[in-house]
Amino acid sequence: MKPGEYEIDFNERPYIAIWEVTQACDLACLHCRACAQPRRHPLELSTNEGKALVDQIAEMKVPVFVLTGGDPIKRPDLFELIEYASGIGVRVSLTPSATPLLTREIVHRLKQCGLARLAVSLDGSNREIHDAFRGMSGSFDRTMEAIEWANEVGLPVQINTTFSRANYGDFDAIAQLIQKKHLALWSVFFLVPTGRGKLDQLLTGAEFEEIFSKLYCLSKHVSFHIKTTEAQHYRRYVIQQQVQERQTNSHVETSAKVTDTIGRAPRGLNDGKGFVFISHTGEVYPSGFLPLSGGNVRQQPLREIYRHSPIFRQLRNPDELSGKCGACEFRHICGGSRARAFAVHGDSLAEEPCCAYVPQYYVPSLLPVRPSPAVLPVL
Repeated sequence: MKPGEYEIDFNERPYIAIWEVTQACDLACLHCRACAQPRRHPLELSTNEGKALVDQIAEMKVPVFVLTGGDPIKRPDLFELIEYASGIGVRVSLTPSATPLLTREIVHRLKQCGLARLAVSLDGSNREIHDAFRGMSGSFDRTMEAIEWANEVGLPVQINTTFSRANYGDFDAIAQLIQKKHLALWSVFFLVPTGRGKLDQLLTGAEFEEIFSKLYCLSKHVSFHIKTTEAQHYRRYVIQQQVQERQTNSHVETSAKVTDTIGRAPRGLNDGKGFVFISHTGEVYPSGFLPLSGGNVRQQPLREIYRHSPIFRQLRNPDELSGKCGACEFRHICGGSRARAFAVHGDSLAEEPCCAYVPQYYVPSLLPVRPSPAVLPVL
């Protein structure tokens, strides 16, 4: 983490920018937000357009830049784009698909091009669960190999796991498996029912809390960092636990973590608030899971869309939230998943549908009271 990265003004620039370089992919994942297909779209951003986008990322000084898909390896100019970004000081993470296209030679070449982190998906503790989740036999083994290949060349590894009804019961086994691996970060995603993701695969608020508890306990002793994606209310859970520990003098020091060169996002980051997603055709969204475009980089600079688009400006104002989220004392550091609210309620400002917490000031039969932000303890 470089000095000043926690001081980002989310109204001016994002902390994380994700570019979906293609939707082409040979997998058929159960939860795929993009409904990826084998062939590339003819209107994908070109190599020169991609480099122009990278220039904008560099100009905005975005700390975390991720190339995703589909499967980014499907783009023949992938190495050229990574090398270009690295050459102008942009740290790039990559999320390839675990298919036969991902080889040891590819991983070594990615390192040589200046890739800062390799992120691979692991959605089951064994071949049967993971491969069923990903829609391809052999994906589990390829993921295990990719981790070892990255370790060989000193390329930091991130594991992404998406939890849904399909693998909720496998959490403990997955956690045990990844503790045997050398990685920098475990990014725990929670399903948003969009694309191939189905509403009946959502976990309940109580099940979210159960996983939060396990993640928090795990974070105390593992050597890697843990973060959540589309589970902003994990921040609320962590604060509650830390306050309780201080009150009961039961605070336990966490174990030393591996150096995380990409860094950790500050509190308050949310869809459109410190986060921006650029699609394969240049559409700019608050999140890859929230299909409300603020503009297109082919017509407007990314900074103008991020700063001035009505949907982005609205999402950055927690006082616009309704329901429990609008009344919640944690809304400035959490805010709930705006993507999941939209997917379930059809309203990006509605309450998080998978949060079990009931705010102190919330009265369902009345308009939500919006108290001043809670004075949170210094942690």
